[in-house]
Amino acid sequence: MRTLLQVGSVALAGATGVVAAMMFMAPPRQVVAASNDRYQDSIMATGAVSVNPKIQTDGVWLLDYKSGKLLGTVIDRTQGKIVGWAEVDLTTEFGLQRAADVHFMMTTGYITQGQSALYLAETSTGQFGVFTMGPGANGSGVAIRRHDMTKFRQAAGQPAAGQAAPGGPAVAPVVQP
Repeated sequence: MRTLLQVGSVALAGATGVVAAMMFMAPPRQVVAASNDRYQDSIMATGAVSVNPKIQTDGVWLLDYKSGKLLGTVIDRTQGKIVGWAEVDLTTEFGLQRAADVHFMMTTGYITQGQSALYLAETSTGQFGVFTMGPGANGSGVAIRRHDMTKFRQAAGQPAAGQAAPGGPAVAPVVQP
């Protein structure tokens, strides 16, 4: 009995040692954080923006439902100041009617070192857009660029991909490379 207890203690100590060694000898993981939050008619998200490749810059995205605008800015680290606001009219970008009942979701994602993208979905119409921020014209301020816009779902009353509309041919699914 005493021998069994000693063997169990040695095995437990050995297992603890192996786990501790794995934790301390593992390569450090890079911390990449993005944040977003929502309050009533506004959504805010943050992510890296490459304005100057030598200086890491944090970007702030703000979606304002009331004005129908997507706003973006960066923080100048050397001065600790906001570098103006760039804006995109979402009613035009998404082809929405003014005062329409829309529902946006957005988050940022990592593209490459020092650059994030904003992923913006409008759930009522099933549209999805990808945006980035970068240096403004002539290197001053900041500008928002749309990279892609697609649909992840058809609007109500329209046939889904691969289904035939009443009295019409089947709609082929769109395959993106």
